[in-house]
Amino acid sequence: MNNNNHYDIIIIGTGAGGGTLAHELAPTGKKILILERGEFLPREKDNWNPKEVYQNERYFTHEKWYNLQGKEFRPQTCYWVGGNTKVYGAALLRLRERDFEEVQHKGGISPGWALKYQDFAPYYARAEQLYSVHGKLGEDPTEPPRDEYPYLPVNHEPSMQSISDSLSEEGFYPFHLPLGLRINEVDRTLSDCIRCDTCDGFPCLVHGKADAEVNCIRPARTYDNITLMTGAKVTRLHTSESGREVTKVEVEITDKIHLFSSDIVVVSCGAINSAALLLRSVNDQHPNGLANSSDQVGRNFMKHLSTAMVALHDQPNDAVHQKTIGLNDYYWGEPDFPYPMGMVQNTGNVKGGMMPAESPPLLAPYVKLVPEFGLEAIARYTTGWWLQTEDLPDPNNRVRWIDGKLHLDYTMNNTEARDRLIHRWTSVLKAIDKTAKHVVPFGIYPRNYLPLSAVAHQCGTCRFGADPKTSVLNINCRTHDVDNLYVVDGSFFPSHSGVNPTLTIIANAIRVADHLKQRLNVQSINQMSLV
Repeated sequence: MNNNNHYDIIIIGTGAGGGTLAHELAPTGKKILILERGEFLPREKDNWNPKEVYQNERYFTHEKWYNLQGKEFRPQTCYWVGGNTKVYGAALLRLRERDFEEVQHKGGISPGWALKYQDFAPYYARAEQLYSVHGKLGEDPTEPPRDEYPYLPVNHEPSMQSISDSLSEEGFYPFHLPLGLRINEVDRTLSDCIRCDTCDGFPCLVHGKADAEVNCIRPARTYDNITLMTGAKVTRLHTSESGREVTKVEVEITDKIHLFSSDIVVVSCGAINSAALLLRSVNDQHPNGLANSSDQVGRNFMKHLSTAMVALHDQPNDAVHQKTIGLNDYYWGEPDFPYPMGMVQNTGNVKGGMMPAESPPLLAPYVKLVPEFGLEAIARYTTGWWLQTEDLPDPNNRVRWIDGKLHLDYTMNNTEARDRLIHRWTSVLKAIDKTAKHVVPFGIYPRNYLPLSAVAHQCGTCRFGADPKTSVLNINCRTHDVDNLYVVDGSFFPSHSGVNPTLTIIANAIRVADHLKQRLNVQSINQMSLV
């Protein structure tokens, strides 16, 4: 093989896992190749166009996956430099301390982790600094032990402050939602973020969102030892005759196959695509898929039981940036239901152009009859809410690769806790706001449960652990079966928790980067300052 095609490290994927890892390893001087199947997301007016983003799904892939029944669907996932962080809502929370332990849920057991909160705490702190996380210490009673946030909280606008105050008056503990935004709340002239009304679910035209491209890949590329190839889809990993090392990475670039090699290969394609890559890399030494002697690759897929709802008021909500409130009062349950229920937070603003795509079946015919300017008028009277309940690992919820097609088998579990949280929060909204005449479920499936295609919080599929018989990765996220192969994304989660997984993915990538520096005998180098 041409020596020009050999690297010290190959990183496949540029999202929260791969992008962060590349950033942390860039200063080492090691020759690093970053492979990204997508291109740079275009900066265009449609970044902020609700119709294009939500109805036409402009920034999601057009490929098709298949569900448990064999029916095809289009997944809501992004193939861009920065991965799904290009359109994420930037809510960056630490798992609760107890989330790392075995937890009894109404629907079953959430297993404990091989590492605990104290093992991740220093990496969470570095992750929050790297991704510009704004928050306020001491407001959330479930918050794990920690120091103050690196940046001041994103302020509530008056209408959202009023909601927060009303919740406090009713005995709840609302808190400033930790957000990864490139914003300066003291001097707005120093901000990239302009507090617009198209943030959650939208690409950011002004690079005001702290995503993996802006905060990690761009600064990493200033180093001469970094090579980024876009439009480079990894189709297969090849191993030595022993099966113990990856020897070649097979990449499709403009319909041609290229082979690259490296001392270390890191798969960071997201929990679903990372599992799919391992499963389609079968060979004589790995007949069930690469690193799959445990038969756990692709299993235990989780994505949260996510629920979107909208409160309709008889007074306008003039908040330009609504997504600032979080609430964990029901996170561990309530007196007559001693099981975890989940988290509540705001969504971004509801826009008129989103309604035809997001409205539930009972409302959809009426929404279609309302002209666009009428939908915008309705949207002014709304507040969006997002509820997420932990789904539990199930070996039958899995990624499969069959005849060149990706199959995603998923059956919801722990639904009683989810339904109880929906009921409770609906009652709370009506109690705290007498102008909230209606609480309307959103989402295109029955009631307000998001469809299988909504895979933003994907986790599991290559869980880490000490036992090679029950896990795919060791505690450093190296595969048990292949000595130079790592998986660094949401795949490693043994359980999901009830909070957004992205900050944990980032923190773990920093942790693995430190391990790789030791493995490569590289001295630690001070981290780059990005803000």
